[in-house]
Amino acid sequence: MHCLDFSPYAENLKSHLETRGIQSQMSMHPFDLINRQPDNTMSTVIDGKAFAETLRSRIKKAVSELQAKHDIVPGLAVVLVGENSASQIYVRSKARQTAEAGMQSFEHRLPENTSESELVQLVEELNRNPQVNGILVQLPLPAQINSERIINTVNVNKDVDGFHVESTGRLSIGIDSLVPCTPAGCLMLLKQAVGDLTGQHAVIIGRSNIVGKPVAQLLLKEHCTVTIAHSRTRDLPSACRQADIVIAAVGVPEMVKGDWIKPGATVIDVGINRVADNSGKSKLVGDVDYASASEVAGAITPVPGGVGPMTIACLLQNTIIATCRQRQIKLPEAIS
Repeated sequence: MHCLDFSPYAENLKSHLETRGIQSQMSMHPFDLINRQPDNTMSTVIDGKAFAETLRSRIKKAVSELQAKHDIVPGLAVVLVGENSASQIYVRSKARQTAEAGMQSFEHRLPENTSESELVQLVEELNRNPQVNGILVQLPLPAQINSERIINTVNVNKDVDGFHVESTGRLSIGIDSLVPCTPAGCLMLLKQAVGDLTGQHAVIIGRSNIVGKPVAQLLLKEHCTVTIAHSRTRDLPSACRQADIVIAAVGVPEMVKGDWIKPGATVIDVGINRVADNSGKSKLVGDVDYASASEVAGAITPVPGGVGPMTIACLLQNTIIATCRQRQIKLPEAIS
């Protein structure tokens, strides 16, 4: 598993703030500067948007270094099947940010009625394409396609989503793997907010293969005590109140209330839910009731602007890691 030194991100954020006229105090950590709330509230905002911006700038430098030293331009292929509106927005954003980072972007859009065998054929072609270093098949897939088969058709060395059964197995036993992007982003933000995670009790609400299970493995590697909660957990609020860290990834709007949170705990909200406000207009909310939780938590991610921006940034980083492993070269200094 590739571990990052977060201090360069901190220093870049510090410079970013000073250019905006926000002066630091020598005794304060750079991350504290960007996240600190006014004095009348205890909670601080974990600014995923700012962190992701800094990470993307380092990725761009890494791409330039690969091109200058090795004449290599990493390539990311994204496959979209069907007309899911949320997926379309996400794929467009991935393609834009891939290009902005200086990478090659290979986008494949297939109709809703694409067969499983047709999709397998495309993935196998991408596996063989030397210009493609990372492959992402956008989920969910239409009902006629077995997602598990498609995920495991992707060459594990190009599995930048980290969903292949071999990737998840390697992660579970603590050896080098491509880590799923959202869990990787969660870990970065937690280290930003907390620092050393040793001994922290983390409660993860949600046991999906995409977030819940892999983030549990990452936190175990950081020497946390980990509890995975789910729909059948008895007295979930009480379980959450024991936690130093709460990670909510259940897809239920504002389920986690402020009185579920231990005072001073760190809250990472992975949920992105669209709901109607009092005027009937739609808005985005997380799985955590931000208004009440932010009055109790020591630090909390907002929605939007928290975990979401980190996911694509971590995808781009995974593409560089995959590229270097395939070519058997060292990671560029910008992200090592």
